[in-house]
Amino acid sequence: MSKAPRPGFRPTHVVPRRGMPAWEDPDPARPTVPLDPLLPVELLERRGDWGHIRCSNGWGAWVDGRRLVAVPDDPPAVEGPVDRADPRPLLARAEQALSDYRAAVEELAAGALDGEDFQDRTTGLRIGIVVDGESMWLYDPGEGRWVYGDGRRLTTYATDRAVAGEEDAGHAPTRVVAPEGEH
Repeated sequence: MSKAPRPGFRPTHVVPRRGMPAWEDPDPARPTVPLDPLLPVELLERRGDWGHIRCSNGWGAWVDGRRLVAVPDDPPAVEGPVDRADPRPLLARAEQALSDYRAAVEELAAGALDGEDFQDRTTGLRIGIVVDGESMWLYDPGEGRWVYGDGRRLTTYATDRAVAGEEDAGHAPTRVVAPEGEH
């Protein structure tokens, strides 16, 4: 079962497009589970290069704060005509992915699947969604991007695909933004 974002969670950053390691404390000797690419997080505190983050489910960790990709407070303005893309098809795909995952979890809990079968059934499933009032951030796995929606339109605010002109200098850019149509 997916947890709803905790009250007060508002993503300030996303994890770089290649993912990143995380630590229990600001101590390299205490690693924890690495973070998925483009996971929305809230930066709570900075201690030098360390950043203390919180995920939408309340889980917290320490990361190299210099590598976090900043999310604009307001999604980037769409230049030219407003894209009135209907968010419902993307929401339906997210619901289906969650339903497929839930079914696999239920079969695993009932003993109908073993760990390997569960892994096979869930391989390739990716879902990410944060809803905060009328604002929604939704991962579109088909396009490899996070989109912002306000109920009327969708706007790309982060992508895990290469952006024209981006060079890999060994660290993530301050912000990864791809205009609609360039993905």
